[in-house]
Amino acid sequence: MVATMSAVEVENLSMSYKAPVRKSGLRAAFGSLVRREYKTVQALDEVSFTIAPGEVAGFIGPNGAGKTTTMKILSGILHPTSGAVQVLDTVPWQRRSAFLKRIAFVRGSQPVGGSQELTVMDSLEYQRLLYDVPRPTFRRTLADLEALLELDPLFERQLRALSLGERMRVGLAMALIYRPEVLFLDEPTIGLDVTAAGQIREFVREYVEQTGATVLLTSHYMADVESLCPRLILIDKGKVQYDGPLAELSARLSPYKLIRISTQGDPSPFGEVVDKADGQWVLRVPRDEVAGTTGRLLQALEVVDLAVEEPPLEKVIDQAYREGLR
Repeated sequence: MVATMSAVEVENLSMSYKAPVRKSGLRAAFGSLVRREYKTVQALDEVSFTIAPGEVAGFIGPNGAGKTTTMKILSGILHPTSGAVQVLDTVPWQRRSAFLKRIAFVRGSQPVGGSQELTVMDSLEYQRLLYDVPRPTFRRTLADLEALLELDPLFERQLRALSLGERMRVGLAMALIYRPEVLFLDEPTIGLDVTAAGQIREFVREYVEQTGATVLLTSHYMADVESLCPRLILIDKGKVQYDGPLAELSARLSPYKLIRISTQGDPSPFGEVVDKADGQWVLRVPRDEVAGTTGRLLQALEVVDLAVEEPPLEKVIDQAYREGLR
């Protein structure tokens, strides 16, 4: 692989493994004890992409698409079947100490590991020792994280007593106390309520702005992707199906835009009505007719407010999963 100015570089990455299979029934169960049969599962199939330093990219796909497998390879937990990977100019699965101190892998399903009897401060102190963080640096970083994540009420509480949202905030603090340059965030808002999810998104945004960290984020919540990721990498069945700006994906998959209009008149002759309530209308209009339609609406009706929007990202992504990319 040629050296580049990329924080993450993935080239023809493939990962396969053997999974045991057997037919149903008691006889087949006993037979599998003597002779097991296996099938090969292709988790990743020649995946390639690069991420520049300071870039925030969304990495999305349906369940089983290969997202978490890719994250584990990039963070050095798994060794791929084939392909080349460089993260900060290092092969991740070599697991060199200097490399591990420059990256963080945070899973929303298990944000906090270790003994659950420890307090939050004890866990942060353990991270300081584990990653050789000088105490003055630790204090400065902890002060920043305390303000961003509202940690002060949690310091003396045991990990086992934290709510899911609190565990996610503490998990982020533990991962970032040593100021990693690259963050792999796997479903960071999974299971959180709207308020807690919004707090996590705001924290990630502010952390990136302050530190210039590189982020690869997976999420099933499109609000995470829309608010944080200018770039989207869509993976399905182990292959990258799309890699580019969010707006271009909508334009590629959806031939229409939405016009949201507030008026006491009837705008239905100007487009397909998809929603209507209390003088608020939403019209679906072909992309190439939006400019002309908005002009005619403003001329024909007394318009209080008008906005042109892309269709909801959830619908665009769902269409990509069901129909593929054209």
